[in-house]
Amino acid sequence: QVQLVESGGGLVQAGGSLRLSCAASGRTHSKYAMAWFRQAPGKEREFVAAIFSSDDIELYEASVKGRFTISEDTTNDTVYLQMNSLKPEDTAVYYCAARPFFIVTARDGYNYWGRGTQVTVSS
Repeated sequence: QVQLVESGGGLVQAGGSLRLSCAASGRTHSKYAMAWFRQAPGKEREFVAAIFSSDDIELYEASVKGRFTISEDTTNDTVYLQMNSLKPEDTAVYYCAARPFFIVTARDGYNYWGRGTQVTVSS
């Protein structure tokens, strides 16, 4: 069973940066797509970014492209989301997700989820 634990959230001023981490355990092979989603109060959970390291693929939601960077350190089974130039509209609970073999952006396409970490951006 894949387990995911997020960390790194917090309160930051607009224009600031945060780096989220997702520690993964229980993956039985290297071909997992890893993703970040976020959910703001009263809104649906939405795709932010995904990575499929074995094929060197990265995908980003349009509003974060150029500001956020997803990366994976396979030596310690950790996925990161570097968030720069943060805006108040980035405020949300950020979730790490995983699925085997294929990279997708649909929320329903991911089998495993972490509990989330809160990111709050003040104006």
